[in-house]
Amino acid sequence: MFIFAVYIIGLIFTLMIAWCLGANDAANPTDCAVGSGVISLRKALVLFSIFVFIGAILQGHMVMKTLSKGIVEYINLLGAFTVVFSIVIWLILCTWRGLPVSTTHTTIGAVVGYGLAAYGFNLNLDVIIKVLLGIILSPVLSLIFAIIFFKFLNNIFRKFSSEGNFEKLIKYLLISSLAFSAYCFGANDVGNATGVYVSVTERFTGLPTRETMLILALFGAAGISLGGFTWGYRVIQTVGYGITRLTPLMGLAAELSSALVVWGFTTIPYIFFGWGLPISTTHSSVGSIIGVGLALGRKTVDRETVLKIVLAWVLTIPCVLVLSLAMFKFFSFWFW
Repeated sequence: MFIFAVYIIGLIFTLMIAWCLGANDAANPTDCAVGSGVISLRKALVLFSIFVFIGAILQGHMVMKTLSKGIVEYINLLGAFTVVFSIVIWLILCTWRGLPVSTTHTTIGAVVGYGLAAYGFNLNLDVIIKVLLGIILSPVLSLIFAIIFFKFLNNIFRKFSSEGNFEKLIKYLLISSLAFSAYCFGANDVGNATGVYVSVTERFTGLPTRETMLILALFGAAGISLGGFTWGYRVIQTVGYGITRLTPLMGLAAELSSALVVWGFTTIPYIFFGWGLPISTTHSSVGSIIGVGLALGRKTVDRETVLKIVLAWVLTIPCVLVLSLAMFKFFSFWFW
């Protein structure tokens, strides 16, 4: 009975992580469209919810597989409980402060902390290195792509700016990019909420891995949608308006850049290696917005806001690592 109670409480924490994902990271697919004034916040969140579900169902298993068995060989029930509890604490703290902290970083830090507590240094360094490379490359690629896309689109816009329908087309494309970005978000980030509970849920339900992942993906997508509608506006305002003021053209370039980077890291490694690489959709989104700001000149970027965001990124992995390690040791000593 005690074991089952721990499992249920852990699932509740998993739902809370999904809620935090929606609250903290709904900004990633929606910030550009909302920040540029193309669509209202409420309509953006409706589109966000729909396409997060689609992405989680169709491709969520790609990253879920990586997080469930990648960094450490095996995550037991206490380990899964400790990981999700640590993630919830950190995400609620950062979301309350309005910081677009990466849930991917939070998850990686918590899993590594558990791994160090349970297995010492016997971790899968190959996976950790690849994740760290993704952390570094995703914002850089988004920034570069955003500059390229913006300059390309801006040149086209200048040639056809006299045609009134062209600006309307830009707005429709930006909304389409929002939908694609939300799809990619669901595919990549739902694993952060549910990945560590795949093996545990398999043992409790007796379901095959794929069916277990589908159920957890639906569970996670529901929590993400709820989080977006309740607290998502806080970070959307920080990223959509705080870094640099966006025009529809800037928003389109930024949204396309971020979405393509997230989709690429989710899909391409899975095709070649059998697993998707979890990256920070927050990094990608913010990197793309900085990119379009830089394309117009360095002065258009609010450096204070950027430094505030970067500080949260730098602190996340070590802070959550220590938190998860300490909690696992504490729970193991007193309750397990």
